[in-house]
Amino acid sequence: MPGVLPDGETVPVDGALPGTALRGVGARGFGVYLHVPFCASRCGYCDFNTYTAAELGGGVGRESYADTVLAELALAARVLGDAPPPRVDTVFVGGGTPTLLPADDLARLLDGIDRTWGLAADVEVTTEANPESVTPGSLKTLRAAGYTRISLGMQSAAAGVLAVLDRTHRPGRAVEAAREARDAGFDHVNLDLIYGTPGERPEDFAASLEQVVAAGVDHVSAYALIVEDGTRLAARMRRGELPYPSDDVAADRYLAAEAALDAAGFSWYEVSNWARGGAARCRHNLLYWTGGDWWGLGPGAHSHVGGVRWWNVKHPTTYAQRLAAGHSPGLAREILTPAETHTEDVMLRLRLASGLPLDVLDDAGRAAAARALADGLLDPVAYPQGRAVLTLRGRLLADAVVRDLLP
Repeated sequence: MPGVLPDGETVPVDGALPGTALRGVGARGFGVYLHVPFCASRCGYCDFNTYTAAELGGGVGRESYADTVLAELALAARVLGDAPPPRVDTVFVGGGTPTLLPADDLARLLDGIDRTWGLAADVEVTTEANPESVTPGSLKTLRAAGYTRISLGMQSAAAGVLAVLDRTHRPGRAVEAAREARDAGFDHVNLDLIYGTPGERPEDFAASLEQVVAAGVDHVSAYALIVEDGTRLAARMRRGELPYPSDDVAADRYLAAEAALDAAGFSWYEVSNWARGGAARCRHNLLYWTGGDWWGLGPGAHSHVGGVRWWNVKHPTTYAQRLAAGHSPGLAREILTPAETHTEDVMLRLRLASGLPLDVLDDAGRAAAARALADGLLDPVAYPQGRAVLTLRGRLLADAVVRDLLP
């Protein structure tokens, strides 16, 4: 049985959670995130917890990775003990490049989750993939194993933009992979775009949008380029080799994405995400955005259960060593206060097309919402119905609107 522990920042050796966190696990949904930290090469803009073979050196590798993750899954089952979720609603395998693992290993990991907690009858199972890391054969294996959704990193259709981002796939490969996924029977296919890369022309982004629409996918994610400290791209900009991204250009690209995707039958449901109908929305991300519970497996993975959030050690070698010793790979945790939960709820729900209930705001927040409505940042139809929903202009200024709504 899991123990009841006082609040603290250190994760217990056995990973036990406070008893208060275990009550009602999965009441708002339960998902599993599985992090695969391997990449064939490192993209210049990426600061995710990923490693190439050269960076890892000896002691850890893809061959034993599935077994290591299954060991954490066994620990997770012990931690939840008598309070498991009813069923797993969503599984998301991210990275890194998950599809660098053999498709049979990804199938075995999904089977392990099913054996541990059980998969809901309508479970959504997503894997991320780079376009060059999948084949028609591997896609069919994944689909047969129960994967229902795939998210492919396209980023751009322009060779010059891909080169600046250090992407290794050739232009056009992402569209081919999306069609192969459809042919393999995936229910839902997403293509990721990045806009605002130095040197990207308006016609480059327009061509990317045209190719996405032509690919026949039912979900598109589009994000402005963010330059993270410590990345190769940041170093190039500091040296003056590349200009920094422009906020005005990013706004123009966002408006172009909204216009093109709306015309093609997509609707936004989160500021950076569009889908062809409700069934195509990423349910796993919606679980994050609406306060559900999830267990994060893998090095650096974050978890949230019952108001407790924790994160694993980042390096795959340390992660494997802790599990081999029978210890939790958790590095640290925090128990969210009601104020922190409220802040996150406002930040995340306001970004959704379903909006934020006005009654969760205090008096100052409701006054700020009224000002945002007057400024054309909130939808005048949704507002009298008790919801703060961003207009198109509001989406461009979403962060500023959130700041005004919070104390």
